[in-house]
Amino acid sequence: MNTAENKKNAIAFYRLAYEGNPKEAIEKYVGDKYIQHNPGVADGFQGFIDYFERMKSEYPEKSIDFVRSVAEGDLVALHTHQVWPDDDQYITMDFFRFDENGKICEHWDSIQQIPKESANPNTMY
Repeated sequence: MNTAENKKNAIAFYRLAYEGNPKEAIEKYVGDKYIQHNPGVADGFQGFIDYFERMKSEYPEKSIDFVRSVAEGDLVALHTHQVWPDDDQYITMDFFRFDENGKICEHWDSIQQIPKESANPNTMY
């Protein structure tokens, strides 16, 4: 298991999909199946493609920064900072499982909106 390569591929996969090329992301980085755990996205390849194509169409000006990545065994965790229209900001924690061929096969995430005010001076990223 090459954790450094998996981290690099998880970031490339997510960036490619987020920036509007989900079909290419699936073709390059996903194995024989794609199990989706986000309840707002349909399971499988087409659900992933449909979701990210819709996001590109509805929100073409969104951006993403990959703050950190952590890998252990067949899992990679990505911590991102996303900025959407009207300065609507989110922090995500995405977890990807890789198969024995080094391809992504499963995804979980947790998404939290950054509030306009905070009780402390620290960023969420």
